[in-house]
Amino acid sequence: MPSLSLALYSLLMWCAQPILRMKLMLRGRQERGYLTQIEERFGHYSHLNNQLKFEHPPSDQPLVWVHAVSLGETRAAAVLVAELRKRIPGMRLLLTNGTATGRAEGETLLQAGDVQVWQVWDTPFAVKRFLNYFQPSLGILMETELWPNMAQQCAARRIPLAIANARMSEKSFRATNQFAWLAQPAYQSLAAVWAQSEDDAKRFAMLGAQQVEVQGNLKFDAEVDATKLELGRTLSAAHTIIMLASSREGEEAALLQSIQKYMENKPVDGINAAYSATKNVANDENVAWLIVPRHPQRFEVVAQLIESHGFKVARRSQWQGDEMPNLQSMLDGKTILLGDSLGDMALYYGMSDVALLGGSFEPLGGQNLIEAAACACPVVMGPSTFNFAEAAHLSLQAGASVQVNTMQQGVQAALEWVQNAEALQHAQAAAAKFATAHQGAAAKTAQAVVKLLH
Repeated sequence: MPSLSLALYSLLMWCAQPILRMKLMLRGRQERGYLTQIEERFGHYSHLNNQLKFEHPPSDQPLVWVHAVSLGETRAAAVLVAELRKRIPGMRLLLTNGTATGRAEGETLLQAGDVQVWQVWDTPFAVKRFLNYFQPSLGILMETELWPNMAQQCAARRIPLAIANARMSEKSFRATNQFAWLAQPAYQSLAAVWAQSEDDAKRFAMLGAQQVEVQGNLKFDAEVDATKLELGRTLSAAHTIIMLASSREGEEAALLQSIQKYMENKPVDGINAAYSATKNVANDENVAWLIVPRHPQRFEVVAQLIESHGFKVARRSQWQGDEMPNLQSMLDGKTILLGDSLGDMALYYGMSDVALLGGSFEPLGGQNLIEAAACACPVVMGPSTFNFAEAAHLSLQAGASVQVNTMQQGVQAALEWVQNAEALQHAQAAAAKFATAHQGAAAKTAQAVVKLLH
């Protein structure tokens, strides 16, 4: 019997449905993917009957439901799904996503007999329709997302529900704990939590999770696109490129202003000692700057921002295939490279000598630095890394990254690195070693899933 708190929550979620529809329509103006099969979000799947893509599986072909809300979670899910397919013969995948980029990436994981739909809105009736239609053998939530109605109904139906690659920052813990009256029953109902670190595990346990184990971070097991990585290194072999990777709003402007200050020979942040040693590097014709925004809907905005700061823009989308046109002509101190494409991060890391970590120079918790390390690209982090606190700490210990307080200091640190060939080579080797040293979470998590399934 649902508690009064869950009933009140459910009423609020039901009342919020028109707001969700409006939000999807607005987002769809920028990203058309949000307009795809909107009714799936409310548990309606009549269109699947006509596609003959989904049929309820027999008992010897388990349907494993994996929920990956966005792009990062979907990439982590890809590692786990690949490992599960090796261990569970006949496994069929039910993949749910919450964002357009996550859904687009998720399409690459599907095989014959699999199905992909939107994450269902957490009202009792929508969740009921979702579970009645698909009847998953178990559910795996990637990293963070847990919804009270879904947790309650899975427990009532004896469908094991677990969180894989689970992470919980101190900030998220405090916010969730404010609603402990609603959150704790959901966490208590979980069959398992497979956490990235000891700190994550402790926070999940404090929220009520019963079966908590530390398995490590699945993203260390992700395979880099070796072809694109090598292409990037080939394209930039004779040049030095510093990238702002997975940038968020506010960071691109800060970077452009920092570059301008160096080019104008203006010391920043009152740091003068190292400035004289790096200012010539910033003006060196062999140094270029690359910006890769985190979200594709911001590509055009960032291009306009670059031009508004007096720079020309060289866009990845305008290359002829994989051939970068006349890179030397872009290294004039007046041109910024813009990575406005999806699925090319290995290419961009291959091109780059050093990466400034997006999301860490604004109070956003930072983006994934593990992919940079796997590409042997050392990282300069800003002060905000709570989304990847464990990985950030370990990379600092390994010498694969440095941390600064401001974007201006980040630009300076990157320039100092590329000026010192020996230090840069040491950092690149440390990054590669750091990435391989922490692999193994995929096998351990897949083994735990098989145990839970049986």
